[in-house]
Amino acid sequence: MLNKLSGQPESYEKKALYKFGRTLGAGTYGIVREAESTMGQKVAVKIILKKNVRGNESMVYDELEMLQKLKHPHIVSFVDWFESKASNSHPFSSVVSSGQTLTPIQDKFYIVTQLATGGELFDRICDYGKFTEKDASQTIRQVLDAVNYLHRRNIVHRDLKPENLLYLTRASDSELVLADFGIAKMLENPSEVLTSMAGSFGYAAPEVMLKQGHGKAVDMWSLGVITYTLLCGYSPFRSENLTDLIEECRGGRIIFHERYWKDVSQDAKDFILSLLQPDPSKRVTSEEALKHEWLTGESASDRDLLPEIRAYIARARLRRGIEIVKLANRIEALKMHEEDGENEEDIPSPVAMAESASGGASPNGEGESPAPTTKKRSLSKIARGAIFREVVLAKVREVKENEEREKIEREAREKATNA
Repeated sequence: MLNKLSGQPESYEKKALYKFGRTLGAGTYGIVREAESTMGQKVAVKIILKKNVRGNESMVYDELEMLQKLKHPHIVSFVDWFESKASNSHPFSSVVSSGQTLTPIQDKFYIVTQLATGGELFDRICDYGKFTEKDASQTIRQVLDAVNYLHRRNIVHRDLKPENLLYLTRASDSELVLADFGIAKMLENPSEVLTSMAGSFGYAAPEVMLKQGHGKAVDMWSLGVITYTLLCGYSPFRSENLTDLIEECRGGRIIFHERYWKDVSQDAKDFILSLLQPDPSKRVTSEEALKHEWLTGESASDRDLLPEIRAYIARARLRRGIEIVKLANRIEALKMHEEDGENEEDIPSPVAMAESASGGASPNGEGESPAPTTKKRSLSKIARGAIFREVVLAKVREVKENEEREKIEREAREKATNA
C-alpha cells in the first residue's frame, strides 16, 4: 500500500529484503553491489539506471528473461529482480536545507544473482601452490561447457574475459562460473548476424571491431585469448591502440615464444590456433572444441605455470590504480546518487569508491588508517587532484578512441565498397 501511495511498483517492496554492501564493479549502465538478504544469503545486485537504457529497455528485459532460463553449474544463477520508479512526492525529490540539493530517487532496475565469493580466475590461481597445463585444460573445459550450453540455446555471451570467470566459493573444489550477461544476446535464429560493437578490448574478435557482423564465433575467439594467456602469462595480442590491435588480430599470426612455450604441449597450441582463426567461418564451434584432445588432459604437461601467471597478475595490478579511477569516473557519469533509508546510497560517490578501493589508506601512501570518525571521510586535495587529472585523461583517451574507431570503420566500409 505504501508503495502505491508513493508511486512505486509492487516489486519495489523486495528492496527491503536486502542490505546493500560494497561495490563490486561498474559498467556503462550501472553498478554491481554485494548485498545480504534477510534470510542471510549473500547475493550480487546489478543496479541499472533506467534513463541510461531509455528506448532500449528491451535489453534489460532480455537479460532478465535469459538469466531466468539458464540452469548450469558453470553459469551464475538468477535469484530475483525488482524495480523502482521516480516519484515527485518522495521527500528526497526536493531541495533540503543548508543549500544542499539531494539527488532525486531515480528509476532503476535491480537484478539479483548468485554471489561468487571465490575470486576471479587469475587471482584464484595465484593462491594455488601449483598450476599445471593439465589444470589449465580442465579449467578451460569448465568455461567451454558453459559456452556450449549457451550456444546450443542460441545465446552469445560477447564478453568472455578472465574478470567474468569467477569461483563460487573459496573451497578448493569450488565450481568456476561464467558471469555478467549484460551484453549477451539471444539470437532469433542460429544464422542471425549481430552488428553492434560489443566486448572488451583485447578479447573482442576482429569481426566485432570491424562491425562486419558477428555471432557465436566471437565467444570462441575470446576463449582462445583466455587460453593463450592462461598458459604463458601474457596476451597473444599486445597492441595498445585499436588500429594496431585490429591489424594484429586480422593477420592471425599467433606466436608461441620458445622461452615460455617450449614445455607446453602441441595439442594446447593446436587448440588455441583452432580458436584464434581471423575468419569466423574457420573457427571451431563450441561442440567441436569440446572434442579436442587437449581437453582430456592426457597430452598436457605437468609444467608449473604459476610463475608466469603471477607475473601477469603483478602487471595487471600495476594498472589497477587507473582502473579504480575509471570505475569512479563511470559512477560519476551515471549520476545515480541516492539518499535512501538511513543515508545508505544505492550508488556510492566516486570519492567513496576511491577510498574503498584503496582500503582507506592515507593519501601520503604510507598506508596508515585514518582515525575513527562519524563523519564521511574525504580524500585530500592532492588525491582529489590526481583523480581529476586521471578522469580528464580518461575522457580524452575515450574521445580519441571513438574517433579512431569511426575512422577505421569508415575505411573498412570504403574498402569493402571498392572491392
